[in-house]
Amino acid sequence: MDLVTIVSSLVGVGVVLGGVAVGTGLRVVEQFERGLVFRFGRVRGVREPGLRLLIPFVDRMRKVPMRIVTMPVPAQEGITRDNVTVRVDAVVYFRVVDPIQAVIEVQDYLFAVAQVAQTSLRSIIGKSELDDLLSNREQLNKGLELMIDSPALAWGIHIDRVEIKDVALPESLKRSMSRQAEAERERRARVITAQGELQAAHMLAEAGSTMSQAPAALELRLLQTVVEVAAEKNSTLVLPFPVELLRFLERATPAEGKAPSAGEGVGGVSAGEGVGGVSAREEVSGVSAREEVGGVPAKEEVGGVSAGEGVDGVSGEGRELDKADEPRGIEAPRLGSAGDQRAGEPVVGRD
Repeated sequence: MDLVTIVSSLVGVGVVLGGVAVGTGLRVVEQFERGLVFRFGRVRGVREPGLRLLIPFVDRMRKVPMRIVTMPVPAQEGITRDNVTVRVDAVVYFRVVDPIQAVIEVQDYLFAVAQVAQTSLRSIIGKSELDDLLSNREQLNKGLELMIDSPALAWGIHIDRVEIKDVALPESLKRSMSRQAEAERERRARVITAQGELQAAHMLAEAGSTMSQAPAALELRLLQTVVEVAAEKNSTLVLPFPVELLRFLERATPAEGKAPSAGEGVGGVSAGEGVGGVSAREEVSGVSAREEVGGVPAKEEVGGVSAGEGVDGVSGEGRELDKADEPRGIEAPRLGSAGDQRAGEPVVGRD
């Protein structure tokens, strides 16, 4: 009885110990994981997803996730090739393709990928220009992906893609770029307006040439304009005025400010002619300058004295006659009208 009791007790203890050992050696590997088994410190293999049994106290399993990891890269400040200071941040998508290398080749593959991404981002900033960072990001993303993927391949990690998230510019540069963009939009607007004016001018010239060939078209256009103005509710009164009448008046009006020629007088009278169509050399009031005035010939004597002679036989070239010596009936020479005498001939009157 004592032996049977001892044996049964030993069996019970063995079952318990076996149950504990089995429970300790069982592992569950998820679908997105791979189990890396170490036996006495050496890699014995990779366990697939499912329930896996390990040797208790001998094997040790390390699970490695195989899903894509999204890792944000902190903003890095750098100077571009055209000497502009910018801050750029990015995001890296990668996954483990070889769990053995990811665990053995590198101490912490997550930290290693983060550091490589930061240094590669700084390098790509220094090699690029500002315009490339703003507009040509696809090429930069590909270059950054290659730079990170080169050392990561040895770690059993594959870089799926790298995206540049944001490019932070200085405030002064933002204002300069906004002014440049505004000036460019203003230039485009002016060019479009000028092109529209040019096309409108060509169309108006073509319409004018067409209307000049058909005068009735101009009248119809005028009537249409009057109808359009009259259709609106306003107090505007439109009176059509023929343009041909204005042109006729312009041709009929003489040119103002035209100076007379040297051969013409004032008021269109020639210098050689008199006033009222009478020549300066012809008679005035029907009396010739060489004929008599008052019935006395200009060259005959007056009171027996010739007009060319003096008084009392004294020539006109001699002494002057005093007022007392002046003979009666002979008036002092006086100036007549322009038609009564010629220059140098006296006019003599009688009592």
